[in-house]
Amino acid sequence: MVQEQIAKIERERDTAPTPCEATERKRRLLLRLKSIGPAISALLSREVYYRQFANRRQVGSFLGLTPSPYSSGEEERCQGISRAGSGHVRAIMIEAAWLWIRHQPKSALTRWFVERTAGQSTRLRKIMIVAVARKLAIALWRYVEHGLVPQGAILNPPTTGNAR
Repeated sequence: MVQEQIAKIERERDTAPTPCEATERKRRLLLRLKSIGPAISALLSREVYYRQFANRRQVGSFLGLTPSPYSSGEEERCQGISRAGSGHVRAIMIEAAWLWIRHQPKSALTRWFVERTAGQSTRLRKIMIVAVARKLAIALWRYVEHGLVPQGAILNPPTTGNAR
């Protein structure tokens, strides 16, 4: 019964008409990238990339994935990410980053992550995946807005007929 309900919700998500053709176009573009599935593409296109961002910093800030600086006299350090914006979308972006690392092994972003975390602890890998999520969000924004495919990314073959 639960599987039937999930299948029904997924059908509704994939066939629901979106009021904005640009948002639907962005969802279809995201689906072309290996590792980005229907759920992630729908969420990102409808909750993040529907907005107009002027630059990459605005993308990272909107998702709450930018560092929060602390400055007091001579002491300057980072307090972690700002956590602004939707926590759900931020969590999905981090999940998308892990999927990107797994399914896009030849991309520049994956190579950067592997080089930076080689021989490091699991704790450091978890910290670094937030940086990957921020970089991925920016790369995906450039892809849906300007058509710039992330360097080394694998595209799925175009689907024929009824695209999800």
